[in-house]
Amino acid sequence: MSPHPLTSDGTELGPLPHDFPFDPTHGYDLPRLLAVEAPPGPDDFADFWRERHARARRVDPAPRIEGPWTTVDGVRIADISYVSVDGVRIGGWLTVPADGGVTQGCVATHGYGGREAPDPRQAPPGTATIWPCLRGLGTRSLLPGVPANSAGHVLHGIDARESYLIGACVADVWCAATALQRLVPEAGGRLTYLGTSFGGGIGALALPWDDRFQAAGLTVPTFGNHPLRVTLPCTGSGESVRSRLAEEPSVLDVLAYFDAATAARHIRIPVHVGAALFDPSVPPPGQFAVHNALGGPRELVVLRAGHFDHPGERAETAALEEAQRQFLSPSR
Repeated sequence: MSPHPLTSDGTELGPLPHDFPFDPTHGYDLPRLLAVEAPPGPDDFADFWRERHARARRVDPAPRIEGPWTTVDGVRIADISYVSVDGVRIGGWLTVPADGGVTQGCVATHGYGGREAPDPRQAPPGTATIWPCLRGLGTRSLLPGVPANSAGHVLHGIDARESYLIGACVADVWCAATALQRLVPEAGGRLTYLGTSFGGGIGALALPWDDRFQAAGLTVPTFGNHPLRVTLPCTGSGESVRSRLAEEPSVLDVLAYFDAATAARHIRIPVHVGAALFDPSVPPPGQFAVHNALGGPRELVVLRAGHFDHPGERAETAALEEAQRQFLSPSR
């Protein structure tokens, strides 16, 4: 198997030029990436998450439409908000087919850059989608005292598993699903998930415990295999975690409960993964650890690069999104 990706005619693509002070492949070729395993996790890993899920399901999300509907390209769009755990109101958007033909629902999350608007093209036709800005992020869910940048957000509350902000962001996903079912009841029959980067890792942590979700697409997911991840330099949120770990080694004990690859061991629904060979922001071994650990049907699209402008990126992204739309289609 070639260590570099191939073009459609079988020509090998060489390594991508860059000026990072580290190798964004970290020396892993595809065979080695496909062999990365997931940490087993603490003995009470599943119990910890099931209890958090049960707590989130008891929340009344009290969803609201917060403004007029607009229609763009056959999709109706509205600002929405809902209540998540700890009484935090989360902002976002709701998109529904303008013709009213809803065949499924979707919770679609974002990367650490947040989200300024929904992108209804990502989901299959006929999908009612809720697009939350998870707490502390985006344009709709900023919180006092919570850093909106990835370096600070990923460390917020990291001293204890109960206070770590990532756990509350996962709960925001579960509460978003409840809010969507309240706002669009016909979306409740089949629920899917889409998440990229930060949202990909959050999705892996959220999916095993909520049987409302029936399929998912995760793109360049983060938070995979923390014990390995913290040894790999990067330009993303993992770098601030690496720095904190050097000062406070006990942080790794907390991170063990928030490992997306460990959680993926518990996922049984079909999951589509887009994972990159080269990624300065989210080290590829962590991405592939999530894919490799999945416990149910899975499909993999290998990307030449993630979080990095490169030749052919637009076509690669379009092909990935089409593959995910097909994978998440209720007629599949």
